[in-house]
Amino acid sequence: MTETLKGGPRRGRLRKGTRGVPLPLLVPALAGLAFLVLPLIALLVRTPWRTLPDQLTSPEVWEALRLSLFCATAATALSLVIGVPLAWLLARTDFPGRRLVRALVTLPLVLPPVVGGVALLLALGRNGVVGQWLDSWFGITLPFTTAGVVLAETFVAMPFLVISVEGTLRAADPRYEEAATTLGASRFTAFRRVTLPLIAQGIAAGAVLAWARALGEFGATITFAGNFPGRTQTMPLAVYLALQNDPAAAIALSLVLLAVSIAVLVGLRDRWMTAS
Repeated sequence: MTETLKGGPRRGRLRKGTRGVPLPLLVPALAGLAFLVLPLIALLVRTPWRTLPDQLTSPEVWEALRLSLFCATAATALSLVIGVPLAWLLARTDFPGRRLVRALVTLPLVLPPVVGGVALLLALGRNGVVGQWLDSWFGITLPFTTAGVVLAETFVAMPFLVISVEGTLRAADPRYEEAATTLGASRFTAFRRVTLPLIAQGIAAGAVLAWARALGEFGATITFAGNFPGRTQTMPLAVYLALQNDPAAAIALSLVLLAVSIAVLVGLRDRWMTAS
């Protein structure tokens, strides 16, 4: 009986390796892998390696890279300021319409970025619902400015942060916060001194994902902020423009964005990937 119990789980355990994979599953799996990897290989094969240093050291590339890094970092900082409290609200409180609010928060994940840019124009443009008052009262104009790039990137990137932090908050034990409040701490003090250290990893992972998404944003940026070199032309916009006039420069810029994406995946491998 004991031997049967010991051997049962061992015999029922799934076999690892490709020998036990059925052919009808293995073939489409390999086709899917090839479909995802082949464009990246083509990018590396067609890269003009001899002229690559000259392409990467051109003033236009550095200006687009500088602007991209600045705007992505600013968008991530803004996402942290307003996204972490929003994630806490969704995870720790129960209010009418919470499911609707969560759906609205995640909507930019599936919304076409160009539609997001149009929506931002209608809301924050000079004749927008809010933008007209910003322009007439404070003289603030957001479209086609660097601030507009930051807002467009925040709109599409913040949901990644909110989802990551909310998931971490739901996994964290709320009794630590309750214990802090019973000892006399306010809800905000408990959040600042107890909750934030507990969810620091989730915040860091969400911030990196949001930063990477902001860095690669194209549709909402070009619709809401335009494509002005030195002011709103980020790396993805520079790739789009260079593809029409200088394909070699477009490949060089794409290679930079590919390297950044790989660095993000490597940085998050311990959290989002398994070693098995």
